[in-house]
This record gives sequence, C-alpha cells and structure tokens, in this order.
Amino acid sequence: MFGFGQKKSRANRVLNVRGKESGLSRLLSHLSNRSVLSRLGLVFAAVVLLLAAVQAWSASFPYRVGDYAPHGIAAKLDFERVDRVDTERARDAAAKRVPFIFGNHDERLISLPQQLRAALGEIALSEDLDELSERTRAAFGLLEPTEDEERPRGRPFAAPNRNDRYQSLKQAVSAGDMRTAETRIDDIVDDFSKFISPLRRYGVIDERDVRINEIERDSYIRVVSPGVTEEAHEVLLPQVRLIDQLSEAGDLGRSWLSYPSLKEPIRPALSHWLLVETPPTLQYDEAATKEAKAAARTRVPDVMDVYNAGDLLVRPGEVIDTTKLAILADEYRAAEQQITPLARTIRLIVVFVMVLVLAALNGYYILHNEPRLVRSLSRLSIYLAVIVVATGLGRALSYDPWRAEVIPLIGAVMVLSLAYNQVLATMTGFTLCLIITLSTTTALSQFVILMSTAAMAIVPLTRVASRSKLILVGVYTAATYFLVSLGMGVVAAQSLTEAFDDWTLLQQSAKGAAWCLAGSYLVAGSLPFIESTFGVVTDISLLEMSDPSHPLLQELVQRAPGTYNHSVTVGSIAETAAEAIGANGLLVRVGAYFHDIGKMLKPQYFIENLQTGTESRHAHLAPAMSTLIIIGHVKDGVHLAEQHNLPQALIDFIEQHHGTTLVEYFYHEAAKQAETQPDHRTDAEESSFRYPGPKPQSRETGVLMLSDAVESASRALTDPTPKRIETLVHNITMKRLLDGQFDESSLTLSEIRTIEASLVKSLIGIYHGRIRYPDARTA
Repeated sequence: MFGFGQKKSRANRVLNVRGKESGLSRLLSHLSNRSVLSRLGLVFAAVVLLLAAVQAWSASFPYRVGDYAPHGIAAKLDFERVDRVDTERARDAAAKRVPFIFGNHDERLISLPQQLRAALGEIALSEDLDELSERTRAAFGLLEPTEDEERPRGRPFAAPNRNDRYQSLKQAVSAGDMRTAETRIDDIVDDFSKFISPLRRYGVIDERDVRINEIERDSYIRVVSPGVTEEAHEVLLPQVRLIDQLSEAGDLGRSWLSYPSLKEPIRPALSHWLLVETPPTLQYDEAATKEAKAAARTRVPDVMDVYNAGDLLVRPGEVIDTTKLAILADEYRAAEQQITPLARTIRLIVVFVMVLVLAALNGYYILHNEPRLVRSLSRLSIYLAVIVVATGLGRALSYDPWRAEVIPLIGAVMVLSLAYNQVLATMTGFTLCLIITLSTTTALSQFVILMSTAAMAIVPLTRVASRSKLILVGVYTAATYFLVSLGMGVVAAQSLTEAFDDWTLLQQSAKGAAWCLAGSYLVAGSLPFIESTFGVVTDISLLEMSDPSHPLLQELVQRAPGTYNHSVTVGSIAETAAEAIGANGLLVRVGAYFHDIGKMLKPQYFIENLQTGTESRHAHLAPAMSTLIIIGHVKDGVHLAEQHNLPQALIDFIEQHHGTTLVEYFYHEAAKQAETQPDHRTDAEESSFRYPGPKPQSRETGVLMLSDAVESASRALTDPTPKRIETLVHNITMKRLLDGQFDESSLTLSEIRTIEASLVKSLIGIYHGRIRYPDARTA
C-alpha cells in the first residue's frame, strides 16, 4: 500500500541513474575548473599552516598558573627533572671556591729601597720638620690631621706629637753626625730590601679591587707571574694585603726582629711609609677569573629530582603556582619524548580531520552568504591569513606568564566584523576559539571565556562612527573577560572561599581584561591599514568623505550643480531604503554622492544640468553617439575616483549603479531610425545600448540602482500624485528585477518589496502637496 514493494519502471531507473551521473559530472566539472582548484588549494594550504601553527602532532599543555586542582594531579609516568634551585646553589658554591686570578707585577717594588734612601736622607739633612717636603711628611705620618679627617686604619705610627715623632726619627737616622747617618741609612735600606722580599713573591693587592669584587677575608687568590704561567700560587687574601702583613700576626710583622736596624723608632715610621708608598703589584684578571668560574659551574652536574608514576605533583584542593607549573611542564616534556611516531601521526590525522570539518562549516556559510569573498582570490587569501595568523599568535602568546591569546582573537573578530559583517565574524570567532582552546589548555572554561569575549567584541560593532567606539568595545570585552573568568574560577573551585583563597584568580582575570583593552587599542590604531588591506571603508572614513568640502564634491557643485542636487536627493532616499532592509545606509548615502561624478566632464549632455528652454545637445547627434556619451560617465567617474584615491567600496557604486541596463530613450530612437532607414538597422542592436556593468554586487549598490532610477523618473511626472508615484516605482522595480539586475546583489524579493515601499514613501514626502496661500492685499 505504501509502495515499499513496488518495482520502479525502467524509465524511472534510467532517470535516476542519469540524475546521479549528472550530479557527479557537475562535481567533476567544478574540480576541473582552474578557478575552483586555485581556491581549494588556497584553503588546503591554510589548513596545513594551521596544523603547523598549533603543532598538531603534539599534545597540548593543559595547566596554567592559578588553575584549581580539586582532585590533585598525579604523575602519569616515571620521570626526572632538574632541581634548578639546588643546582644553581651548587654551582654558585663551586664558582665561589674558584680563586680570583691576579697577575703579579713585582717589578713595581724594585725602586722602593731607593725611594726610602732618598726620604731618609732628606730627614737626616733637615734641621726642622718644616724643611721636609709634604710628600715625605705624609709618608712618615708627620702631617697633622684636620678635625674632619680620621687617622688611617691600621697605621701604627701614633706618637703623641708630630714634632716629637720627627725628632725621634731624625735621631734614629743621623744621631747628629752625617757620616754616621749615611752608614745607618745604608744599613736600614739593606735590611729593608731583605724585609720586603716576601712581597715580591706574592704581591700586594689593591684595596679597590677588594671592595669592587667583594673579596672576602677567607677567599683564595691565585697569583700568576706574567709570562710564567706554570708558576702560580694560591694564597688567602691576608697574605697579599699589606696592612695584614704588617700586623703582629702577619709575615712581615713577625719578621721585624730579624732586622736590627729596623727597630724602634724606625719600625712604626717605616710601617707608615710602606702603607703610603708601596704600589699595588697585583692586577685583577677579570676575563680569566670569569672563565675559570664559568668552567667550574659547568663541571657541576645537574641535581636531579626523581618522580615515580602515581606521585602527587599537586595535592587535592591546591592551586597551581609557578613552582608546581614547572614540575608539570617537565612531566609534559618527558611524556612527549615517549610518544611514538605512529601516535603522533594518528594525532595529526585526527586534528587534520577536525580542522577540515571546521573549514567545511565556514566554507558552506561563505559560499551561500559571502559570494564576494569567494570570487576574489585576494580577499579569500587575506581572510585565511587572518585565521592562520590569529591562531599561531594565540598559541604562541597563551603560555605563562603572558597568557595573551585573547589579543589576536579580539583583533581578528573585530577586523572581520569591520571588513565584512558580524555573522561572518561570529562564525570565524567560534572557529578560532575552538582551535585555540584545543591547542592550549583544552579546558571548557577557556572556550567559554574566549567565546564570550569574542561575542562581546562583535555585537556592538554595527556602526563605527569614531575610534572611541572601538575603545568602548574594548572596555566591554575587558569587563566580559574579567567577570566570566571570575565566574569560571568560582565554578571550578565550587567555593567562593577556595576561589579567592589567594589573589591569583583576580590577578589572572585582570591581566586578561588588560589584554582585551590592548587588542582594541591595536585595532583602533591600525584602522587605516585595515581599510586599505581589506578594501573596506568604516563609518569614520565615510563621514569624512561625506563632507561637502571634499574636492570632488566641490568640483561637482561648480561644474554640474543639477547632478549634485540629484545625487543629494538620491542619497537621502537611498539611505532610508537601505536602513529599512538592514543594509549600510551611510555607505549608500556617501556612494550616492559620488555615483555620478563622471557627469561633470560633459555636464551639458545631461538633462538635469540644462536650463529650461535650452536645446539638448543630443538633438544633433546620432543615438549611438549619444549613448556612448551617456554610458561614458560611468567610466569617467571611475577614473576620477581612482585619481582622488576613493576606496573601492565607493568605486563599486559608480561602476554598478546602472548595472547592464538599457539606455532606453536612445535605443528606441535608433530603432525608429532603423525602421525608416534600412541602412541603419545594424545600429539598433540592443547590446550596443546597454551599460557595461557589472550588475550590482551587494545589497547597497542594488538599493542605489533603484533609488537613482526612480528619482530621475519621478522628475518627469507632471502631476506626481501618490498613486502615480507608487505605480512609477513599482514599474521600474519590476523592470530591473525582470532584467536580472539584482541577480548578483544578494537581495531577496522580500527586501526588494521593502525597498520599493520605502522609496514610494520618500518620494511622496518630496512631492507632497502644498497649501495655496491667498494673495496679500494692501490696506
């Protein structure tokens, strides 16, 4: 009864096979089309780049600072990790044990005995303290310190009076007899030469090097004689510090008694003289020291922490901090190293299929709703590049401490919303949120946060009349990110107390909100670049170009005032009609201002610029020539627009506002001539009297075509009653519709009816009746 068991006739079976063959042949025909293949190849290349951007062969790292772990996290495998704190501590200790390297230039001490001889001779020859040079007095401590000065630490010569000190020293050197003085000086100098010989072996360090390099008292110093690298001594700091050597515990301090001529009162004075006059002989070799310390650090092996499978890396109820995140990252890397090539290949195939599904979903929408995007290879390339770049940057910026994947996401959806529309931006935003989430944390909470933020960035971008609107959208997205992030944190912790146990959740939420603001500022700053790259105009640019002071509009007013008034009227009624169907009314209005700028080059050939009673210049021209002039205003307008750098979106209105319609008046004139003059029959071919097109490619240009036609035709009505206006608009609308002018504009029949009603209402308002006022009478 229901036909389940009925056999199909041979004719039906043949029709079904033919239908299937027909569908298959259509598919093969599309695939053999070079244009289709180029676009499929572009999409495939974008998919491959996406796989590389998200590193589809590797598992994602799902943990972040601030994540709440209600059940804890256990190690999935045995692994080792470097304890960076203990390793660094061990290496610092090894580097500290490396002695500081100094070169010993002991030749600087050779002249010291002769300097001492000269100083002692000066004392022996002097009669009074004031006869000594200032250097000699300073060297032996015979200068009286000022109130603000302090006596040098460790300098042993501290007799109560400098005059007494001088007399004691002079007595010890000369004893009043010059011949005795010379002998005593020789003895002192001889013993002094032997006394300072240990200094030549180890050298004397500069106190400034001790302070700058923070050399501690128990630090070792490696003394190397230049040119003799084999001869090196490792000594403690006090062994090369002169003040320590002269102390009671020092080598020099213990050897005073071995030299009879250096006894009291010579000893304290000589100690003071040595501290003042002895030059440092040790020169710090910074390069050699750093090299030795670096070598010592590299010799220290890493300190390893060993973890077994099942060990708790994060305890239940804990929040992941930077230390725990480092442990989890090491476990992730260890697990990645154990993945086999086969497993990586399987994962790559799975991700590839997933991306293909997403590409198919987006492609289906674009094919049916954004045909302009598919037709233009450059636009399709830019669209795909936005997706690939946003995904790659999103993954690269998603790691701690940045976590800024929201910046490329916000930038991409805002750009696509400005360049195309909100629906396409939403579709693409969903795809981006899904891919970024799966390539980073794989957490549902992150997808919810990103998708909520992207939606908030798209929804307010219906009209952008100022750059401050973009910043305001940034504020909205920042608030959305902050609140949704906090909400997901509370849901994950299942407790307000645990969620706000520390400031991590608030900090991460605030950071994400700040990145949202940064993304909106980035889009606002790069708006001119976005317009030029995508070939679109924002309301900001449209408002600037709608200014009557624009050079092209000023020239149109001067050369063709009738055309300018016509353009303004068309702009007014077209804007209302466009907004009635949800199209961009501002774009239509500004497009109307410029759509007839080509008429300014030959204004007298267009009726709106002729004064009443003036004969038309077409009266003496052949219909074909008149048609060329009329049609030529489109081409002239495009050239003028390109010379003045108008955006392509406005040039489209100039090219498409007549579509491929027929110049009816002159076509009929040519047809009449062909009937009466058989020689001119070929001059009446319809194709010669049609505009070159293209037909309107968008709803906006379709609205302008109708508005331009009905406004021009309504001027010819002798009695523009509402009924006549309604009939006129309907007839013109049907003529354009049946002529196929709206086939490529995405306008639906319902929208065309809405446009028609809006135009009728606007024209009735323009041609409304007026009250006849009585004549004024004089009293």
